[in-house]
Amino acid sequence: METDLIGLIAASIRRERERAGLSMTELAKRAGIAKSTLSQLESGAGNPSVETLWAIGAALGVPFSRLVDPPRPNVRIIRFGEGPVMHSEQATYSATLLASCPPGARRDVYRIDAQPGDSRLSDPHMPGTTEHVVLGSGRALVGPVEEPVEVGPGDYVSYPGDAPHIFTALAPDTSAVMVVEHI
Repeated sequence: METDLIGLIAASIRRERERAGLSMTELAKRAGIAKSTLSQLESGAGNPSVETLWAIGAALGVPFSRLVDPPRPNVRIIRFGEGPVMHSEQATYSATLLASCPPGARRDVYRIDAQPGDSRLSDPHMPGTTEHVVLGSGRALVGPVEEPVEVGPGDYVSYPGDAPHIFTALAPDTSAVMVVEHI
């Protein structure tokens, strides 16, 4: 993970924790992580996984994107291979934040790149969250853990993001665009 992104994440976690009025001990407890891990992240010494950042965001009641998105200029372009990328510890899966919710809007946009192998299992996000996925290449098994569907290039699927869900690449170089809506 790039040093600039780690610094941004450190400042964002500290800002959101202080905004919520939580101590490091309380936030670590709510997120299910060690206080030492949280301390390292806030000091910019850690290298968080996507799972850790989702847990911290959920514990703070903020979207994941608020922890990784830099301030935005008026016109923004993210070239392929650029942007803040988070890697999974569970699978060969990475999520690149393309756009987060501006004030008043409630959606984040990600590009997903995944390889066959272990599935990316996601814990439930904030209540009322819906995920929308459009597969760009490859094949994938996507959706609620209890009833995922197989999708191919150009297929669209939406499902509750506030229930356990899965993304499993079934073909090499699977890519998708995912929009996460927050109510």
